[in-house]
Amino acid sequence: MNTPVIGVLALQGDVREHLIALAAADAVARPVRRPEELAEVDGLVLPGGESTTISKLAVLFGVMEPLRARVRAGMPVYGTCAGMIMLADKILDPRSGQETIGGIDMIVRRNAFGRQNESFEAAVDVKGVKGHPVEGVFIRAPWVESVGAGAEVLAEHEGHIVAVRQGNVLATSFHPELTGDHRVHSLFVDMVRANRTPESL
Repeated sequence: MNTPVIGVLALQGDVREHLIALAAADAVARPVRRPEELAEVDGLVLPGGESTTISKLAVLFGVMEPLRARVRAGMPVYGTCAGMIMLADKILDPRSGQETIGGIDMIVRRNAFGRQNESFEAAVDVKGVKGHPVEGVFIRAPWVESVGAGAEVLAEHEGHIVAVRQGNVLATSFHPELTGDHRVHSLFVDMVRANRTPESL
């Protein structure tokens, strides 16, 4: 049975909600904090939270460089909100000491949709997700200022790019894990399943 093992980077943010969504999308989901745990998963979710904090904790826990190596080697990764920022090759006005993993040729603007009290929900048509639009929860959300030739725009909201994919790397500005609609997670699980080698099945 082709059931992928997908980790959620459990340093900060809405880890539990992603674990629940991945399990509902027919994956084996587990938290990941250390390099040895990263080595055991077929794919990884980078949750929302505070991107600067996640970046510093990833370095502190020794997972930043192994994670960059796995992404370069083709491991599927999905980032939501702060996770999207972590997957950007470039951030506009990054905070001091903030690092990214990279993986998507895009420039991201932090907190672009406003502060915490300006959070909102909106219906978003996401390419590759069948059926009705996804209900996107935007909480201090970034948007993508621009993408390179290798990145595919999957969704926009009010003229701003809010979902992008480049190869095995997927990112959304919004939080689908907070809505009970697991279709975006199912899209990612399918990406991970397709990436697995016959030897690993």
